[in-house]
Amino acid sequence: MRRRKEFMKLSIRNFLIISFFPFIVFLLVSCGNESKKNTTSRPVENSYLNHNDTARYVGISQCKLCHQAIYNSFIQTGMGKSFEHASKQKSSAKFSEHSVIYDKFKDFYYHPFWKNDSLMIMEFRTKGNDTIYKHVEKVDFIIGSGQHTNSHIMNTNGYLHQMPMTYYTQKGEWDFPPGFEEGSNTRFSRKIGLECMSCHNSLPGFTEGSENKFNSLPEGVSCERCHGPGSIHVQQRMKNPALDTSKYIDYSIVNPGKLSIDLQFDVCQRCHLQGNAVVKEGKSFFDFRPGMRLSDYITTFLPRYKNSDDQFIMASHADRLKQSKCFIKSFRTETDTKSLRPYKNALTCVTCHNPHVSVRSTRKDVFNNACIKCHNESGINRLCTEIMVTRISEGDNCVACHMPRSGSIDIPHVTVHDHYIRKPVKKKVGSKAKEFIGLYAVNEKNPSRATKAKAYLQQYDKFESNPVFLDSAMIYLSDKTPDELKQSFGMLIHLYFIKQDNSKILDFVSELGKENVLKNLLVKKTWNNDDAWTSYRIGEAFYYSGNKADAYLFYKNADVLSPFNPEFKNKLGASLMAQNKVDEAKVVFSSILTEDSKYVPAINNMGYACLVSGDVEKADYYYKRAILLDPDYEPLLMNMAGFNIYKKNYKEAKHILQTVIKRNPKNQQASNVLKQISDPKFAK
Repeated sequence: MRRRKEFMKLSIRNFLIISFFPFIVFLLVSCGNESKKNTTSRPVENSYLNHNDTARYVGISQCKLCHQAIYNSFIQTGMGKSFEHASKQKSSAKFSEHSVIYDKFKDFYYHPFWKNDSLMIMEFRTKGNDTIYKHVEKVDFIIGSGQHTNSHIMNTNGYLHQMPMTYYTQKGEWDFPPGFEEGSNTRFSRKIGLECMSCHNSLPGFTEGSENKFNSLPEGVSCERCHGPGSIHVQQRMKNPALDTSKYIDYSIVNPGKLSIDLQFDVCQRCHLQGNAVVKEGKSFFDFRPGMRLSDYITTFLPRYKNSDDQFIMASHADRLKQSKCFIKSFRTETDTKSLRPYKNALTCVTCHNPHVSVRSTRKDVFNNACIKCHNESGINRLCTEIMVTRISEGDNCVACHMPRSGSIDIPHVTVHDHYIRKPVKKKVGSKAKEFIGLYAVNEKNPSRATKAKAYLQQYDKFESNPVFLDSAMIYLSDKTPDELKQSFGMLIHLYFIKQDNSKILDFVSELGKENVLKNLLVKKTWNNDDAWTSYRIGEAFYYSGNKADAYLFYKNADVLSPFNPEFKNKLGASLMAQNKVDEAKVVFSSILTEDSKYVPAINNMGYACLVSGDVEKADYYYKRAILLDPDYEPLLMNMAGFNIYKKNYKEAKHILQTVIKRNPKNQQASNVLKQISDPKFAK
């Protein structure tokens, strides 16, 4: 479970940072006759032609053929630079022999360096003046525009993992990525899945049935991420005469500037509302398109606390702005529903941000003029009441006072402007500790009970292991009748899996019938592998209850539903080993390594399977291969201790077992084996 929780921690404490450029607004000047609808009425939902399933994405290269100037500007923005292959041109980092960070909890050093044109990260361990361990991995992608950070991704046959070094550009220093600190360093194993990549990369080719495998990875966020697929637009512009877009809406493609306020915000909120994202049943992160209601696809929750108004997460721009009186007042007074650009009378993201222009290239007066538009002598709001001396000291800058720079609670070494616009707030000395109120759905007023239950489970699983989240989830789940149990089955299994209550899980399976569960309930292949995970969790309950045969059935089902998840396949192989089906298990472990050659649990298990089948030489090969990748993997160390005992190399076995106990004093098995082989009678 710990391994699952480590690689799932990707949202609030996730390293992935996108500079705040809400969306792209094409200045369309050539639009077809078929788009000439009423100039005074707003478009109804789903009236855009590129919402149709037949619409296809054409790519940014096609867009720039007609919009070259916009393209030239946009690729310099944070979105345009959000994801690229690792290169010296892309990297914002400084490199020297002193660019080293140290994990005092796990005793690893990390050092980035260039090997010709390849960026490498070296992990090493020392003893005295000697290097006793060294492991080097190549950086394949740099994620982040460099305005705040550069983080680093490695690619193993399409499987993406985050690497344990991030460069923080504002401070000009290397450190661990968010979530890797304080003993939580997952080294090279943190999975980078679709949730992350769908915001940092426009349309990645995700391999369904995996957690983190991609078959294609375009660079950066492109035009269609905010305008929707462009194939119909291209076809119509090729065939039809121009349309005056100052009077008409081109329904072949979405111009976010002509959406209603809510729908316009949804375009921004898709990525600039970081939090606990609950995807609706049967939907995926791919399904939402600009002009649609985000809440039909995703509901994003954030925890609310008393006494914490000054705390916010990095990508919370939309949430913070919506709490501002400026937004609330402008939104309530915005009644121009007939305007082609309704946001003109309200405060939205594009009031201040031109998403085609880098914020670094935007003058301060552009932002301040947005304030002055309302706060002027003729407006309904008063001018600034601050004394002139203070105003001059701040450069007469509205943003500096009312949207001050601050560190976020999830990303270290970074400062951003708080988008909660308000009068300057002085921090109170001895203020009260924050108190959890509950999870708040930012983009949906009345989420369903199932959505709320899933939100609380995810909050525990991904972000904070607080039992109160499990108690809250229980409020929205019921198993009083078979129908209620079926409806909540996956989430109930998840809940009791977290609680490590295997008997309760097996009771649920027994109540509905094992065959019924396998043949009728856990049968869907989905992007998030929900049924596969439920099947896997049931398999774990059977396995640790001693029923290896039934465990195999559920592991097998998980593997069928999610064939590119090495964790599922590895447990399938382990269940075969437990049934003495060694040759079958070796086939499973081999298939894992064909997919992901660096998956240490499978390398370790293959070594054990070879040893059991009498192939000592191959067992030694796999164990040595695994230890080069992860010298601290406890099951591997235990197997290597057993291997040395098998070879009667008791001195080395003792050394390995002592290392295990030093790192994990609670490993009773290691203590028992060490005690046994330390007995003088044992050697005889």
